[in-house]
Amino acid sequence: MRVIAGDFKGRQLKAVPGKSTRPTTDKVKEAVFQMIGPFFEGGRVLDLFAGSGSLGIEALSRGMDYGIFVDKHPKAIHTIQENIQTLKLDQYAEVFRADAHRAIKAAAKRELKFDLILMDPPYGKVDYVKLIDEMMELDLLNTGGTIYCEHDPTEKLPNEQTGLSLVKQENYGGTIGITIYRT
Repeated sequence: MRVIAGDFKGRQLKAVPGKSTRPTTDKVKEAVFQMIGPFFEGGRVLDLFAGSGSLGIEALSRGMDYGIFVDKHPKAIHTIQENIQTLKLDQYAEVFRADAHRAIKAAAKRELKFDLILMDPPYGKVDYVKLIDEMMELDLLNTGGTIYCEHDPTEKLPNEQTGLSLVKQENYGGTIGITIYRT
């Protein structure tokens, strides 16, 4: 697993040990960032269900100013912290061990807003519609902001979501579904 493009292009990232996470492949990551970026002129990224932090780190490498990484598993938190330290991104990132609902409420309490929200949870374990509705209710997404959802390809996310437009919905190789929304 590596950073695909930007300031940290080609740098290796550690994966979370064990089988509890399913890293986004480099090929899918490249395709996704071509759709949502491919590069950014600043902004904030929220990487929920961050795993190794690969997606959020990719966003930072491509120009986002600041990233918040959230996962509830201790091994994932440790891996994210290692990857951030290796790339010397400590001053551009925060890492929190929390469940997604608690994390977005905490972000709202801090009056944080994001330009990109990345969601790649364990398949079949998250109600995307409920979580996205909650984020929109808490006003976490800046105007022109993007929400990226990675999901089981058999799961179909709605074409319409409160305050959002569907940008892209696609399956990759029969193993990964992606849905991208924008305000």
